[in-house]
Amino acid sequence: MSVSLIDGWDRASLAQHGMWITERMGAGGRVYAMPLAVRFDGPLDVDAMLAACAAVVERHPVLAATLAEQDGHVRLVPGEAPPPIRFEDASGPSAGIEAEISRPFDLVTGPLARFTLFRLAPARHVLQLVAHHAVFDGMSKDIVLRDLAAAYGGSALPPLPISYGEAARAEQDRVAAGLEGAAEFWRPRWHDDQDLLLPGAARPSLRAAPGETVDLALGGEIAGVAERLGLTRFEVVLAALHALLHGYGNDRVAVAVDLSTRTEETRDHVGLFVNELPVVSTPRGTFAEFARSIREELRAVYRYREVPLARALGGISPRTALTPVSVSYRKRSGADPVFPGLDASVDWTAFNGAVRNTLHLQVVESPDGLAARLQFNPDVLSRAACESVAGHLRTLLLGIAARPDAPITELSPGREAAPTRDAAPAGAPGTAPASVAASAAIASGAVADSAPDAPSAAGAAAGAVADPALLGEVEAIWCEVLGVDEIRPDDDLFDLGGHSLSITQIIARVRDQMGVELSFEVFIDTPTVAGVAEEIARSR
Repeated sequence: MSVSLIDGWDRASLAQHGMWITERMGAGGRVYAMPLAVRFDGPLDVDAMLAACAAVVERHPVLAATLAEQDGHVRLVPGEAPPPIRFEDASGPSAGIEAEISRPFDLVTGPLARFTLFRLAPARHVLQLVAHHAVFDGMSKDIVLRDLAAAYGGSALPPLPISYGEAARAEQDRVAAGLEGAAEFWRPRWHDDQDLLLPGAARPSLRAAPGETVDLALGGEIAGVAERLGLTRFEVVLAALHALLHGYGNDRVAVAVDLSTRTEETRDHVGLFVNELPVVSTPRGTFAEFARSIREELRAVYRYREVPLARALGGISPRTALTPVSVSYRKRSGADPVFPGLDASVDWTAFNGAVRNTLHLQVVESPDGLAARLQFNPDVLSRAACESVAGHLRTLLLGIAARPDAPITELSPGREAAPTRDAAPAGAPGTAPASVAASAAIASGAVADSAPDAPSAAGAAAGAVADPALLGEVEAIWCEVLGVDEIRPDDDLFDLGGHSLSITQIIARVRDQMGVELSFEVFIDTPTVAGVAEEIARSR
């Protein structure tokens, strides 16, 4: 018998809450779809496989959950319908699998996971699982397939030690305890500068968009460098990426990294146990010296790995990525799952067709080696440019393997292709401080109009609301939610320390006190008291 979803605590985790807000603002979509396809060759028992999928859902009820806002909190609630588990006899997988990946999710109505078993031939099948990231992460892929193989083989799945709700509550307690330390840690490190120099890049992007991929060949040289320098392969790859970005002319490099927040109690849970945090550096010295400094910085970041950056600091609006360049690196220690009587193969880096920023490096390490690919936004970075970046990173890693003690300036092949701030193409980051600031503000949703002479949305809102009583009511709600004594009409919610939970609570209080349902978009377009008051006045 599986452990219940809630068990006395139904609040969504902090990561789920932030994802829910992003989705409600229309900034998520396909980028949060996580596909997993398993190909089977052999005499597959269709009924047994479908029953195994049902057993996985029973053991991991978060797959059958939805998210709902109640009383200013986002809560996990059982979905009205279980995840669909269906069989389709198809002549080919491409159309069906693609359709499953692109089909949208609704976090409120669900379901947030779908299982489809495609028959391609009498002895060839594909099992396609697509889950929303709010209930699934990279390690969940291994857990689902392990449980699926066990259930298909006839083994009963044991209950989990704690419920998902208990895990979320324990995590939020740890975050609350570490919040002050995290704020002190991040204040001198984090600067939300979204400027980025990449060869061929038109501008940086922090918004989800249709994406493309370029496969990246990472060979055994990384293992050799890691062993020689006493580092992990992840630390070598991350340090090399920092060095490459520095070679492109970025003096201060910030790369967002997906970090697991799993504990011993949640290592067998399917769900969202990831927090994205930036790793910031100013590369210098030899690669060996710099890579060791990256290791030390990572160790420092790990102390606060469960605390979302937006909770620790103000001034960060909801977004799909913290920085224009990001990395997800997952180490698979176990062997591929064994399905009795079948040959099974898994694409561990399956792509959903969307990218969350300008450039994302995805790496999966297994006993067989490294599988890696670059995901990129073709609207701001061409395929040729991304292929150049992939080639430069590969060349850099080969150079590091040959001379890890060489200065970074001698190793980085990116310097020859580096765009300069004085000669960057029109519209590129670095062409002019004003244009950079405007494009960065648009990417973060901080401004609604990039024209230099246009009045700010906040200023327009302040002039549009003539009722001082309404402004006073909204100010009182903000003071209560944010825990401050005084707020001016044009103060920015995020500069005041607001975050996704603050938005939800303000919306709930306005609904209860004024009978108005605010749109989430207002907190991106005009995240001020004046902007919210204008929206309320217009909605009445």
